[in-house]
Amino acid sequence: MAATSEPQEPAGTAAIAVRDLRKEFDGRQALRGVSFEAAPGELLAVIGPNGAGKTTLLTILAGIRRADGGSVSVPGNVGWVPQQAALYRRLTVEENLRLFARLEGVDDVDAAVDRMLEQTGLRERASDQVASLSGGNQQRVNIAIGLLSSPAVLLLDEPSTGLDPRQRERLWEFVLELAGGGTTVIYSTHHLAEAERYGDRLLVLADGERVFDGTSDDLHAAVSGPERDFEAAFVAFLRERGH
Repeated sequence: MAATSEPQEPAGTAAIAVRDLRKEFDGRQALRGVSFEAAPGELLAVIGPNGAGKTTLLTILAGIRRADGGSVSVPGNVGWVPQQAALYRRLTVEENLRLFARLEGVDDVDAAVDRMLEQTGLRERASDQVASLSGGNQQRVNIAIGLLSSPAVLLLDEPSTGLDPRQRERLWEFVLELAGGGTTVIYSTHHLAEAERYGDRLLVLADGERVFDGTSDDLHAAVSGPERDFEAAFVAFLRERGH
């Protein structure tokens, strides 16, 4: 049975409700019945070892990949921002936004582009060629493309990869503003400090299974032994559960 991905109203106040998602590749189970919900304006960090199923989960939520079973319920649009910036480097910032707005069938292209330039703080760079931008600003353009359809849920796959510490800080300031405005943000990251610092909640995947869903404090409390930092607690948590 394929996953249901048509927009529908989730139960309760959830912005997105995922039930029993399953996916298999060449006989290997990449997702094993993963379920969770996220509320409007919530920041949900998806973490886990390499090969845990993080990107597979996000691409299914984005509608890019089809699940083998389960359901995804959302009240409206879902925005997708892949790890590798999907930009035309020889075009300007504004030209990129206009192109993707037309490809996505946005009703009022001019208004959408103007809104994104303002929201992302890129208005002064609108006529700059994308190739001339810093990595941080290129990622802002990448996120702006994901926001063109005013999604209720924004999916970010490793959003800070390749950014220096200052660029990462600016990126997360922007993402926090989005969440503060009511956008649900679900992001995967290998930077455990980003998960602990910015995630309202953590979803831990290991071998395609959901092994934890809660706050960073909850994860600390779930680990036996002496007090330790978050990374050590995370590693201990996985080890104690055989991962």
